[in-house]
Amino acid sequence: MADPKGDSGAEVIANDQGNRLTPSCVAFTGAERLVGEAAVNQAALNPCNTIFEVKRLIGRRLSDESVQEDIKLWPFKLVAGHEDRPMIVMQFNGEEKQFSAEEISSMVLAKMRETTEVYLGTTVKNAVVTVPVYFNNSQRQATIDAGAIAGLNVMHIINEPTAAAIAYGLDRMPVSDGGRTVLVFDLGGGTMDVSLLNIDPSVDIGMCIFEVKAITGDTHLGGADFDSEMMKYCLREFIKKHRKVDIRNNQKALRRLRTACEKAKRMLSSMTETTIEVDSLHDGIDFSETITRSRFEELNKQLFSRCMEAVEKCLSDAKMNKSSVQDIILVGGSTRIPKVRSMLQDFFDGKELCRSINPDEAVAYGAAIQASILGGGTSDGKVGDILLLDVTPLSLGIETKNNFTMSVVIPRNTAIPTKKVKNFTTLYNNQSSVTFPVYEGESACTKDNNLLGEFRLTDIARAPRGVASVDVTFDIDANGVLNVSAENKATGRTSSITITDHSGRLRKEEIERMAQEAERYKAKEMESRNAKQAKRTKGGK
Repeated sequence: MADPKGDSGAEVIANDQGNRLTPSCVAFTGAERLVGEAAVNQAALNPCNTIFEVKRLIGRRLSDESVQEDIKLWPFKLVAGHEDRPMIVMQFNGEEKQFSAEEISSMVLAKMRETTEVYLGTTVKNAVVTVPVYFNNSQRQATIDAGAIAGLNVMHIINEPTAAAIAYGLDRMPVSDGGRTVLVFDLGGGTMDVSLLNIDPSVDIGMCIFEVKAITGDTHLGGADFDSEMMKYCLREFIKKHRKVDIRNNQKALRRLRTACEKAKRMLSSMTETTIEVDSLHDGIDFSETITRSRFEELNKQLFSRCMEAVEKCLSDAKMNKSSVQDIILVGGSTRIPKVRSMLQDFFDGKELCRSINPDEAVAYGAAIQASILGGGTSDGKVGDILLLDVTPLSLGIETKNNFTMSVVIPRNTAIPTKKVKNFTTLYNNQSSVTFPVYEGESACTKDNNLLGEFRLTDIARAPRGVASVDVTFDIDANGVLNVSAENKATGRTSSITITDHSGRLRKEEIERMAQEAERYKAKEMESRNAKQAKRTKGGK
């Protein structure tokens, strides 16, 4: 969360606790809803009603393999909603309530909005929201919906590494440099992104050009996964010492253990050894386990390997040698892990890593600069404007029904916004309609890709197979959101879809209902806050 300041740059705003980082955590305690630090602080006592890592749910289906794996580690309950949308079950106001991932995400966004409005003393309606670079179409749409529920007009969705590159490019790069190739390595709490960009401060045209060459990533790799591996290790050790004790269904104990593991992970970034300690973890049994940095690295060996595989893939996709990379920018708190830094430095033959920007704040800073420009301001005193040339993270295409293969219309790493047209024809004699299933993914076989949606073009003149001519147009906007249309060339008849229906996206009326509920939550919280303040004031007298 940052405030755009026009020519003077951007300022990261502290929250009501005085911190510049706010955890994406929401909790329900009786009749009260908590967001941020307040939610985290009570998590050990109220694990089943405390929601975290919601970014791993947004825009996904409950049946997704990654969601099913996460459910094994989450204390809160999930059930299937409309179109297999994951619904989070909470106890609130004495009754069971179900919340979508978009609603929970909107609560965090609303908290950010409230903090900003208090700081600025004015109403905030517009926002630039950042997402992991490998978020698919469904996840981007769901993020826009979350913003709408929070009462925000999402002017632009920007990839997190691109936002970080803006912060780096405008704040640190000499304008006379003539352009540099930059690799942004973004490893946060839940996701990992790698982007390769060329940043060219073209003084002649008064514009800084950010051209994304290639992107790779993993929406299921981040600090939470390092915590989970340590937690699994600790559980194995606990069960080994206390064979007759089953701790795995004790959600309060598991939450306390996860918190201790996260703390130990942070300690190991500055120490070579630490102790994971939890008093009375289960049935009065204390837990204490010394863990070294080398053991931590061994436990997470596969995760570290996945990080470097993404770096290699990004360079390969850009058809670029690692020697061409002039700067390596670290983004996200998990880049503080020494093993991550040493792997990157070794891979790039000892090149110094960029440490000039705060890895926790770079994304917010860059997003604020972009928001300033979209709002009619300027990026800074040196460069008049920014031109973002981003790319699509996944290939997009149509399934050909005869062999269930993917006919790619827009290959991955294509610059966006973009519009591509591909011609299709009928498969059968006298075929009067054609269904177009739209997929994203890199497999030649559609069953291994993600179905985004489908639509039908009707009233095709009956003719032998292969005679009718249908043009399918894929149109991706600057937010990476996809529209697909088809036109019968003989009649001019068209049909189209904005990929929403089969992605599990919220309907307009659902968004409006959730936005109204969010206002009611806010009013109740304000009433509760005022009552507590009045009670304290009365007690003081």
